[in-house]
Amino acid sequence: MPQNLERAIPLRSVRTKNSSKDWTSDSDGSDKFEWDSDGEAEASSAPAMRNFDAPGPSTLSSNGWINGEAPPTSLIEGYVEMGFPKEMVMRSIKEIGHGDADALLELLLTYKALGDDDDALGNHSTSGCNLPIVEDDDDLDFENWDGDDDTGGRESSSDDSGYEEFLREMSDKDEKINSLRDMGFSEDEANMAITICGVDADLSVLVDSISASQVTEVCHSRNLSDHQVTARCFDSFGGKKRARLIEESKKKRKRYGGGAQGKRPSSDGSDEESMPLPNPMVGFNLPGYRGPSMTRVLPELATGPPYFYYENVARAPKGVWAKITRFLFDIQPEFVDSLHLCAAARKRGYIHNLPTENRSPLLPLPPKTIFEAFPHDKKWWPSWDQRTHFNCLQTCTASAPVTERIQQKLSSSGNPPPQSVQKYVRHQCSKWNLVWVGKDKAAPLEPHEMEYLLGFPKDHTRGFGKTQRYKSLGNSFQVDTVAYHLSVLRDMFPNGITVLSLFTSIGGGEVALHKLGIHMRAVVSIEICKANRKILRSWWDQTQTGTLIEIDDVKSLKDDEIASYVHRFGGFDLVIGGSPCNNLAGSNRHHRDGLEGEHSSLFYDYFRILNSVKSAMANM
Repeated sequence: MPQNLERAIPLRSVRTKNSSKDWTSDSDGSDKFEWDSDGEAEASSAPAMRNFDAPGPSTLSSNGWINGEAPPTSLIEGYVEMGFPKEMVMRSIKEIGHGDADALLELLLTYKALGDDDDALGNHSTSGCNLPIVEDDDDLDFENWDGDDDTGGRESSSDDSGYEEFLREMSDKDEKINSLRDMGFSEDEANMAITICGVDADLSVLVDSISASQVTEVCHSRNLSDHQVTARCFDSFGGKKRARLIEESKKKRKRYGGGAQGKRPSSDGSDEESMPLPNPMVGFNLPGYRGPSMTRVLPELATGPPYFYYENVARAPKGVWAKITRFLFDIQPEFVDSLHLCAAARKRGYIHNLPTENRSPLLPLPPKTIFEAFPHDKKWWPSWDQRTHFNCLQTCTASAPVTERIQQKLSSSGNPPPQSVQKYVRHQCSKWNLVWVGKDKAAPLEPHEMEYLLGFPKDHTRGFGKTQRYKSLGNSFQVDTVAYHLSVLRDMFPNGITVLSLFTSIGGGEVALHKLGIHMRAVVSIEICKANRKILRSWWDQTQTGTLIEIDDVKSLKDDEIASYVHRFGGFDLVIGGSPCNNLAGSNRHHRDGLEGEHSSLFYDYFRILNSVKSAMANM
C-alpha cells in the first residue's frame, strides 16, 4: 500500500513581508482580503479612547437629574422596550445623565448582569460602587480553547462515561464561544464568561457577564474615586462593540429566546429549519472513539451507483445543511471535527452514501497533538501557552508586524510576563496558529507544515508562492479524515476505480485514495484555479499511472459530456467534491449569504452533475 512516510520538518523562518495589517492577502501586492475557508478568526479591534468627561456627582441638581434636565419620556420608554426595568433606567440616568447614549447603555447592561432587583440597583451605584471582584487570571482557564475548535486537546481516559462527559462539555463550550464570537466578543472574553458562569449558562447570561467583567476589570485596574468609576469604567468598550451592544440589546431576546438555539427568520419570511451539530463532533464512528457508533438507513433514492461524497463547513448559516440534505436524497450528514484524527481542528459536514462499517484509518496514524507533530518546538514553548491542538488552518496567516509585536511585548516583560501580556499573546497565537521557534519568538506555520498537518505529501504545493500555497491548503480536505471515510472502497474495488472529482482543489480526495492503496484508473477533475490544477497534475504525473482529464469549470460540464464520460469509462464509481464555502463560513462577515451566495451556490452544480451521472448510468 503506497504511503508517504517522509515527514521530516526542517527549521522554520518568520515571515518577513512588510504589511500594515495583521494578515497577508490572497494575492501579492493587493490589500484586498477574502476569507475562503471555515475559520472563525477575526481581526481584533483597536482599543477606543476612553471618555473621561462623563458628568460626576457635582453636576447633579436638587431634583436628582444631571444638570437639572429631566429625560424625555420617550427615551425612558425606549430603554424599557429593550428589556430594562423602568426603575433601573431612571436610576442610571440620574447617575450619569442621558447625553451619552453609549455610556448609559453600558451602565444598564452592567446592572442587568449584576441583577435586576432593587438591591442590585442600590448596591452598585456610582456613589457606592461595589462591583464583584473577578478572581486573578491564574485561576481562569484561557489555555484549553482555540476559538473555532475548542476541545482542550486532552487525551481520552479509561473511563468511558467520563470521556463522553468531557467531550460533551467541551463541545458545549465550543458552541458558546463561537456564538459569542459571532456577536463580536473576543475568545478571551467568551472563555472568561464561561469560566465564571459555567458551560450550561444561557447565552444571554454570558453576554451580560462579559459586559460586567469588562467594567470590573477597568475599575479594579485603577484607583478611581467614586464619581470617576462610572465616567471611566462605563466607556471601556470600543466603538464597534458599542454599536453591536445597542443592536444586540434590542434583538437578544428575540434572537435567542432564552437559549442559544433561537430561530432566525429566513429571507423569504419563513422559519429556516435548524440542524443542530452533534456533541461531540465525531461522525458516525471514529478510530479509537469509545462512545457508541451510529447506524443509519439510506433512503432508497440514495442507493445504487455511483457512490458520492460531499463536504462543506459544519458551521454554516441556519437552514443550509437542512437544504443540502433535502437535495442529496435526505441523507443524514456526518459531522466530524478533524481534531479527533490529527493535531489541527477542522469542523466539516459530509453527506455520502458510502458504507459506514469496516472503516480503517490511514497508517501510520498522524500525530494527535502539537508536540507530537513538532517535538522540536517544545523547548521554546512557554508554560503559559497550553495549546495542544491548532485551530482550523486558514487560507491566510499572520504578517510580520503581528509576530514583531509579540516579540516586543515579551522582550520588554519579565519571566513570566504579566497576565495581560500572556492573554494578548495567547489570543494572537491561537488566532493565527503561531508556533514558538525561539526565545520570545512566535512564527506562522510554514506551508510544508500545513501540508503535514492536513495529510498531504511533503512539498505537495511547493513551486508556488507562499500566499498561493496557504490559500490552496486552506481550501483543501483534511486527508486523514476523508481517507477514513473512503477506506471502505478498498475491498469493494480491488481492481481500481473511476472518479469524477468536482471542485478538486489540490487533490485531497485523490491523495486519500492513493494513500489507501486504491488505484485510480481514471479521474475526471474539475477545478477552476489554475495553480491548483498544476499542483494536482504535478502530483499525478509523479505517482499515478491512470488517466487524468482536467476541466476548468463545473458550469461548463453539461449532460451530453457527462454521458460521454460515462460511456467511455463504463460509469463512475465515485463522485466526490466540496463546493466553495465562501458564503457559508463564519469568517465571512460581509457575504455570508448561504447557498444563494455567489460562490456557495455552486452546490447546485454538484447536485446537477450528480443527478446527470446517475441518469446516464441508469441508461447504460
